[in-house]
Amino acid sequence: MMILRPIQQNDYSALLKIAHESGHGFTSLPLNEELLQKKIDHSVSSFAKQTSQPGDEGYLFVLEDSETGEVVGTSAIEAAVGLDDAFYHYHLSKVIHSSRTLDVYKAVDILTLCNDYTGATELCTLFLKDGYRKNCNGKLLSKARFMFIKQHQERFAQTVIAEMRGVSDENGSSPFWQWLEEHFFSMDFPTADYLTGIGQKVFIAELMPKYPIYVNLLSKDAQAVIGKVHDNTRPAIELLKSEGFTFNGYVDIFDGGPTVEAKVDNIATIRNANDFNVEIGEMTGDTMVLLANEKLNDFRATVTPMTFDERAKSLILSQEIADALHLQAGDIVSATTI
Repeated sequence: MMILRPIQQNDYSALLKIAHESGHGFTSLPLNEELLQKKIDHSVSSFAKQTSQPGDEGYLFVLEDSETGEVVGTSAIEAAVGLDDAFYHYHLSKVIHSSRTLDVYKAVDILTLCNDYTGATELCTLFLKDGYRKNCNGKLLSKARFMFIKQHQERFAQTVIAEMRGVSDENGSSPFWQWLEEHFFSMDFPTADYLTGIGQKVFIAELMPKYPIYVNLLSKDAQAVIGKVHDNTRPAIELLKSEGFTFNGYVDIFDGGPTVEAKVDNIATIRNANDFNVEIGEMTGDTMVLLANEKLNDFRATVTPMTFDERAKSLILSQEIADALHLQAGDIVSATTI
């Protein structure tokens, strides 16, 4: 059984392995032991914190194989981005160059540096080990975060975003960054990506061009990857699109990858999940259902086959499933088909 739960202090070595495996472009898990420990500490304190509005909290989850005890993936939620450090994007838009006298009309794409998503809730740090990218593990790792947001909406903003990994090769080279490096930074992509991941963002404000960039002045390779995702990220963005997330022209300032957004009330899992009373008994049926308890620092979620009627007032869970979700008969469980 796969269980998603909040990260704990003793998960450090597992998180370090995931940071090694995730590779270039995975900014939110820098390969820095001190910072990884700080991320765990911050997450533990965030789950324990009492608050009624989004702030600097960061909620880091891990996916655990209950049979082996191995941590096989991670995902996270940042309650509100950009409150302490500036949160940068490029916004892709158009300007019109026209002259009636010369009978010229031309629409030109431009990239403008902005901080438009300041205060938004961010989905981040999604990674699943190779051998576990099957069944419903990826869906559990991603969608369980929506169940957590549903249970604790006062802790999150009304706008939820996700920065998707942009195009780069096996050496970490990004066509989009190559153009910026050549003209403004003199720093390779893995270095810039790492510095951002460890919180050293001041160089962005110091070196990034302040005026809009005309897209047609970029190299053809750079133009081709604006708003495109890394091959490994395609399943993640398709899942978010199915949840109601849309691309509104915001791209990452390093690799040009798209940022997608949705309002909380429009996210499918949040909209469709219902609360049920727990009954303990024998489980039957083969409908794949996402289950989550309503707890905070003891949050648990899983996906399991079962008989499911969204109109019912209760759900029958086996003792094994109830124990895994830290539930007893009479407790409330949130559930939706996956």
